[in-house]
Amino acid sequence: MPVNLTANAIPAINAGDLNAKPLVQVLEIRPIGVQRRYRLIISDGVLTQDAMLASQLNERVTTGQVVVGSVVQLIDYNCNTINNRKIIVILNMETIIPECETIGNPKFIPEPDSAAQKAMPNVTSGSTIPSTRNNYGGLSAPNSNTQGYRPTVQPAYRPPPNYRNQGTIMKNEAPARIIPIAALNPYQGRWAIKARVTAKGDLRRYNNSKGDGKVFSFDLLDSDGGEIRVTCFNAVVDRFYDTIEVGKVYVISKGSLKPAQKNFNHLKNEWEITLEATSTVDLCPDEDPSIPQQQFSFRPISEIESAENNSILDVIGVVITVNPSVPILRKNGMETQRRVLKLKDQSGRSVELTMWGEFCNKEGQQLQEMVDSGFFPVVAIKAGKVSDFSGKSIGTISSSQLFINPDFQEAINLRQWFDRGGKDLAAQSISRDIVPGVSKNEIRKTLSQIKDEGLGRSDKPDWITVKAYITFIKTDNFCYTACPLMIGDRQCNKKVTRSGSRWQCDRCSQEFDECDYRYLLQLQVQDHSGLTWMTAFQESGEEIIGCSAKELYLLKHEQQDDEQFAQNMMRGLFTQFLLKLKIKEELYGDEQKLKITVVKAEKVNYVAETRYLLDLIPKSS
Repeated sequence: MPVNLTANAIPAINAGDLNAKPLVQVLEIRPIGVQRRYRLIISDGVLTQDAMLASQLNERVTTGQVVVGSVVQLIDYNCNTINNRKIIVILNMETIIPECETIGNPKFIPEPDSAAQKAMPNVTSGSTIPSTRNNYGGLSAPNSNTQGYRPTVQPAYRPPPNYRNQGTIMKNEAPARIIPIAALNPYQGRWAIKARVTAKGDLRRYNNSKGDGKVFSFDLLDSDGGEIRVTCFNAVVDRFYDTIEVGKVYVISKGSLKPAQKNFNHLKNEWEITLEATSTVDLCPDEDPSIPQQQFSFRPISEIESAENNSILDVIGVVITVNPSVPILRKNGMETQRRVLKLKDQSGRSVELTMWGEFCNKEGQQLQEMVDSGFFPVVAIKAGKVSDFSGKSIGTISSSQLFINPDFQEAINLRQWFDRGGKDLAAQSISRDIVPGVSKNEIRKTLSQIKDEGLGRSDKPDWITVKAYITFIKTDNFCYTACPLMIGDRQCNKKVTRSGSRWQCDRCSQEFDECDYRYLLQLQVQDHSGLTWMTAFQESGEEIIGCSAKELYLLKHEQQDDEQFAQNMMRGLFTQFLLKLKIKEELYGDEQKLKITVVKAEKVNYVAETRYLLDLIPKSS
């Protein structure tokens, strides 16, 4: 059965085309480094290329969503040159076919200075890359490089038709009259609207009682200021997803109007449009200057303090701090990224802005580089969500948009105010108890409060953050030898024993040449209120010691370099950390004991910590 990968995908990416969203196949997956990053080999059916997964996508591998043989669509990616070799860094992707046999007879792409590369399109020996999508008549045998391959039969993937260069076909009838968005209602007959696309959502897949499906939506704005959301399902997605571009103007007709789902739709319109098989979407070749690029209804930060929880609003402010992006595990078990900024404006207030997902990697990194260089940019947020947990804050949602240093009048006025003295004026924060770089549901405590408040003794564990010094680390049994084998989507990690020259896992009943080395640190921690013992495992152990458990194990047991071993252990001593702790009382034999585990260890950033302490001081009226 044929499977189509995107022709010329690898050469196009290497040439700088980062907007094509190609279909490629994963031929190899291997972990690298102590931070558990994943290196891939991907193929377009003719050529292969090394790729690296962004850390926020690790769960796609660990949960089995992406395996050797998967056909994936690259949504967001970069191409970097490392050691004179190009590496594709994958920031976002979607699995199209979970697993299938190797497609085509792919070969490694030649180096840029090779004769084959200069003689494009004949980039492989005796092969020419076609200018259209590959159309293979069948699936070839697995490539020798695809380790761990498991053959399976999958239905053929049929890519959506390309409507980008085709006009919409209309029947022999007079065109519908264009009306304002505000005049739309479900009782009209034929209608048409002319509007600009101001936002486009990602393609999402779902499963319900009717089966699998897919959906995406986009927002429209017309010359009268009317806004409305448009939603497409299943076959209609195939027609219009690639056609719709943010910023373009379209004439749209023959859709059905339904009540807006206010839980997901923040636009000021009681209706939303669902496009159907007979709907038409025509691109307007001439830009209409009467339709604005975007429409805002900004609220001063001081008014956010009285806004209702979960309300959606627009806000603009100057970015005065940016915290690093950190991974967060959602309730559904999926990992995402979170980054916290602080904004201030002329109202004399500041507010925390929490960025989620892709905002952290693109706009978030850009903002951090600006602030680190001493420049404080203006940021406008379209459709931010208000949270009232521990004060008021703003968070991004799927339909949010961020604009950095926009050129409209509100931003210009704010820039002038800040540069003419606003940066030196104190601003009272409306967001409370926020620890820089730490999740909002984590509460700052002292060590003595763990005992005084009986933390960890309820049914659920307590999660807190303490600022403290590590004063002692036990050097015996600082790590253990662990099983590297995978059980389903998780690594076994059971302690293994040496059997001759090999290692043996009793749980897996297997032997292997190499094992993993995982930290199991026993720490004595002290702050101004007292001291206590706690345990740090693999990731937090690496953050404290600064090297992998394997490096430390080899120093002590094979190289027997006691001096270097001691120096490495000393790195974590008498350094002030922000320690995220999980506290839970557990049963050991017949005795209940309090178990304190270090989930994350971060050296104190004294600039951010000073700002945090200043925000705790009550401001005089």
